Amino acid sequence: MSKPLTSHVAIVTGAGSGIGAGIADHFARNGVQVLAVDRNADGLGRFDGQDGVRCHVCDVTAADAPTSIFARCRELLGEPDWLINNAGRGNAKAAHDTSDEELDAYLAVNLKSVFRLSRELVSALSQRARSIVNIASVFGSVGFPGAAPYSAAKAGVIGLTRQMAADYGANNVRINAIAPGLIATPATADRMANNPRYRMLTIDQIPAGRAGTPEDIAAVALFLCSPAASYICGQVITVDGGWTATRFH
Repeated sequence: MSKPLTSHVAIVTGAGSGIGAGIADHFARNGVQVLAVDRNADGLGRFDGQDGVRCHVCDVTAADAPTSIFARCRELLGEPDWLINNAGRGNAKAAHDTSDEELDAYLAVNLKSVFRLSRELVSALSQRARSIVNIASVFGSVGFPGAAPYSAAKAGVIGLTRQMAADYGANNVRINAIAPGLIATPATADRMANNPRYRMLTIDQIPAGRAGTPEDIAAVALFLCSPAASYICGQVITVDGGWTATRFH
């Protein structure tokens, strides 16, 4: 960004590690005031003493999560301009290996929390331009072995993004999604290091020749929130090094 976005307040969920931590850090370093939300207090400890980041320990699936998160943001930073729905659960299984309880858990984190938190933002009376960025996945539109509940939830996020853009774009709320490919995070580290088939299906087929980083996603999220993206609404931006477009090898 050419200049800090000092007047903006953002809520970032799942900010205790991985992509969420990268987004919260990148936003803060660019002048955005950030409420970092995660159920893991230890993970949020990474932001101790960091300018521009305040923390709120909360499980996004809790019944009172939307009111709790938005009330805490208003108390500490003011009315939120941007919402980054990043909290998620990965490491899914095939449908026949997934219990009803596991399915409910994936849907609760990866889809229902996105719906409920987004509803909280669009329900607030505000004349300011606001933005929601949902972190979806390439697996929301492309099949991948053994990811049934995760893929189903992320496909729901993509559909929700487009529908809410249609419903609230006229209210000066831009809603977009990012669909990451393979990103190097603690959640993917073991499979990247120890699962040759996983590497063959992912890294070996990426034209960029590497896994993505949280910073790769954070840069796109900040762009989508910024005035530079003022005419982008209802879009799903794939950030995967070319994997879905080419299947390189």
